[in-house]
Amino acid sequence: MLRGSLTAEAEDFLKEWSNSLRYVVAHTSGSTGTPKEIRLLKSDMVLSAQATVDFFGITADSTLYLPLSPSYIAGKMQIVRALVAGCHLDVVPPSNQPLGDGLSCPVDLLPVVPSQIPGLLSSPSLQHVRNVIIGGAPVSPEAESELLARGVEGYATYGMTETCSHVALRKLGISSFRALPGFSFSVDSRGCLVITSGSMSFGSLVTNDIVELVSEREFVWKGRFDNVINSGGIKIFPEEIERVIAPLLPATGLFYVTSRRSERWGEEAVIVTDCEKYADDSSEGDALLSALRELLPPHHLPKAVIYEPFIALTSSKKIVRRRLG
Repeated sequence: MLRGSLTAEAEDFLKEWSNSLRYVVAHTSGSTGTPKEIRLLKSDMVLSAQATVDFFGITADSTLYLPLSPSYIAGKMQIVRALVAGCHLDVVPPSNQPLGDGLSCPVDLLPVVPSQIPGLLSSPSLQHVRNVIIGGAPVSPEAESELLARGVEGYATYGMTETCSHVALRKLGISSFRALPGFSFSVDSRGCLVITSGSMSFGSLVTNDIVELVSEREFVWKGRFDNVINSGGIKIFPEEIERVIAPLLPATGLFYVTSRRSERWGEEAVIVTDCEKYADDSSEGDALLSALRELLPPHHLPKAVIYEPFIALTSSKKIVRRRLG
């Protein structure tokens, strides 16, 4: 029996969960295109929830907390985990202060997205959170360092709507993702991850995520196949470059690495940012590229900093990457 406080959105999801249909309607994140409606089997969602419950040792005496919208898979699955464990669940409206005014009791599992991390770190109640899972987008190196410095037991998640949330977790401070119970991994001819489950209905799912496979239960994420830049025959993973660039740019702005055409290399990497300091002053861009020369191999170095005042976001707040002509 689920116990705790709920929002109207959570109540709506519970009504859908308890209806006679075998599935729940969900939407993909739209990271690589228009979000699409999919049907998730409730039996798959239960299996996914059970894997997370088992990993974190959630019991009927545990307390889960949800500061995310149940409109998205992360929010839906936190509710299902509480149902599977029969434990206490507190649901609060989503905000950049995920713990609100504080906690009434210790929390055993808290899911957040990266934009909520600053608010989480500023909360005096953080010490009462036993485990944090972070999904929706990669965790920045700065945020990861701050969470580790505060002693947070945190995990970056890997998964998607089609897999009913995460299938692997990366403990903060460690480079590789490790499979949850019931999942294994391989790669296809492109070097992209293939997820296999012996119990969930999808069986085997081919992704567009390029990984370095450590074993059938462990991998290091490199980036999206869709985003790879082929510059003079050298593959550049924008996400890897972005992790290096992030500490050198204002934390409040948006940026991404993409490609533009190059007569010499076919295509070359460039930085796109909405930071106004790069709008009219080319010296600022030159200074950034000069600093990056000390941190990146020559062939991976972006060739320009391009100011774009409005960087489009998907409905789930992920940057819409575009390749430049």
